[in-house]
Amino acid sequence: MSKTLTNYLAAGLLIFMLALAFGSMRGDSAIMDEVAHLPAGYSYISQGDMRINPEHPPLIKDLAGGAVWLYSKITGQPINFPSQIAAWQSDVNGQWDFGFDFMYKEGNNADLMLLLGRLPMLLILLLLGFYVFKWTSELAGSGAALLALFLFCFSPTFIAHGRFVTTDVAAAAAIFIASYYFIRYLKHPNWKNLIVAGLVFGVAQLAKFSAFLLVPLFGVVALVWLVLKILEETDRGQKTSTASWPLTWRYLGGTILLMAIGCVFVIWPVYGCHVINYPVARQQSDTQYILSTFGMRPLANFIYWLAGIPFLRALAQYGLGLTMVVQRAAGGNTIYYMDQVYNLGFKSYFPFVYLVKETLTLHILTLTAIFLALTAFFKKHFYRFKNFRRLLEENIAQVLMLCFIALYWYMSLRSPLNIGVRHILPTFAFIFVMVASQVARWQKRLAVEYLVLKRERLFPGIRAALIASFSIVALLLAWQAVSVISVYPSFLAYFNELAGGPANGYKYVTDSNLDWGQDMKRLADWVEKNNIDKIYVDFFGGSMPSYYLGDKYLPWWGQRSPQDLSATGGYLAVSATFLQGGRGQAIKGFNETTGYYRWLDAFEPVAVIGHSIFVYYLPPGASSLTQ
Repeated sequence: MSKTLTNYLAAGLLIFMLALAFGSMRGDSAIMDEVAHLPAGYSYISQGDMRINPEHPPLIKDLAGGAVWLYSKITGQPINFPSQIAAWQSDVNGQWDFGFDFMYKEGNNADLMLLLGRLPMLLILLLLGFYVFKWTSELAGSGAALLALFLFCFSPTFIAHGRFVTTDVAAAAAIFIASYYFIRYLKHPNWKNLIVAGLVFGVAQLAKFSAFLLVPLFGVVALVWLVLKILEETDRGQKTSTASWPLTWRYLGGTILLMAIGCVFVIWPVYGCHVINYPVARQQSDTQYILSTFGMRPLANFIYWLAGIPFLRALAQYGLGLTMVVQRAAGGNTIYYMDQVYNLGFKSYFPFVYLVKETLTLHILTLTAIFLALTAFFKKHFYRFKNFRRLLEENIAQVLMLCFIALYWYMSLRSPLNIGVRHILPTFAFIFVMVASQVARWQKRLAVEYLVLKRERLFPGIRAALIASFSIVALLLAWQAVSVISVYPSFLAYFNELAGGPANGYKYVTDSNLDWGQDMKRLADWVEKNNIDKIYVDFFGGSMPSYYLGDKYLPWWGQRSPQDLSATGGYLAVSATFLQGGRGQAIKGFNETTGYYRWLDAFEPVAVIGHSIFVYYLPPGASSLTQ
């Protein structure tokens, strides 16, 4: 296949993915995190003050808020900033009150701001797709690059989360791209590659704090590479002591230096711009309050001290966010998982959501790739020391990918913070590259064997194997495309056939795996279409039901007595996250109230909006059914 045709096919895949993401996001209301991130980003750009949402680095919020700010400046349409409310004036990190006020109570056009804020997220999605294609092409050729890009472009998780003002896809992109430039520096250790790798590393730290895992990752991979290079030099007759010092400076020293470049020339100045109008005394008091329960007191005190020094308080704000993430991860979160409710995490959670939320095509190809890799490992005797050395040196990029996948999954499995499949999203691009590379190499090897044997007229068996392999892979990819496209526009609610599809997803997990508040606008459309005058709503998400439903909206909450509704009858809409959380069984040791929505088991929903909002109708006098 020519390079030109390969590039056209890659561009076509990315454009199609963009169309799916853009077309579906226009009907989505704000998901939970967006009501914190977008207003916070606007406050950073317009006020130069990062008092809101310091738990996440500013880059993604800057892009979203900056798009809104730029639109306002270009068009002359003012954005009303709630500078007088308590959430801005006196509350410590009043992100939720501030966000809901900014979006829905100040007269701003929430849908327009949301659309503008999401557009830069699509560009990040495309950028990641470009690097998936580029790196795979360099490692394994154009065929593997197209396969990896296909897995990326038809990933329901990337399409779903690439549309939102959140940090998950940005983290995946930042970690992947930073790893690409780090490997390029190891292979070609010159000043240009060092500086580029350092700057990209710094940008990655501004995307999400999970990118901090690049610090130990890069250190370990640099150490492996250093050992390999020292052994290579000693094989050439160099003394180990003579070879080790220059190489140590070049690789370990270079790795430390590139991290320093990222810190000094990216993290420090960017955070400096975000605290320029943040009063020093306010930053110190906010820091002291937020870290008052942080276990490592010397670190908390050090960050508080830094916040009082004008020249260093940018680093204090970065340190505050990093410690908040550690504190948040240790605290866990309340989740519904397979009819159970708990707040300290399940060890099987992430393996399970990965199994049911990703396509069966990906799982089949992954198992195939693992089998092919293990077969090659033993067939070529890579377990022997010299062969193993050669394997590592020729595949240092894959070593980094495997190390990151192992490290990230290990950290995720240990964490009680079970926030959805999106939490492990940064590993996906690496998985796509490695799976596609193995499958493509296998098919290429079959093709070469076929061409060789064809000349000797001994090819019927290999020809059949070649045709079968290409046919099976083509069918698997077609299956994935149909499976993913068929869920449009509800990509967030995608579950594979093993779980029974998106209609059954709510039975297993909720929250950002299924219901993050994306369907409020679709509920409002359904209410309008069906001429419903009033509807009770218990909604989980980043929008206000009254903003879209107006005076048709009646508030409901899980522990409210069903007698309040059943006496007169009417419609009740409940988000799946609240519905299942109110149905699940509390795990031993979890003392919060559960079971408050089991009375709805007596009723069948009259509609399910986007697989995430369940609408019930209770006829008047249904009180006996709700007891």
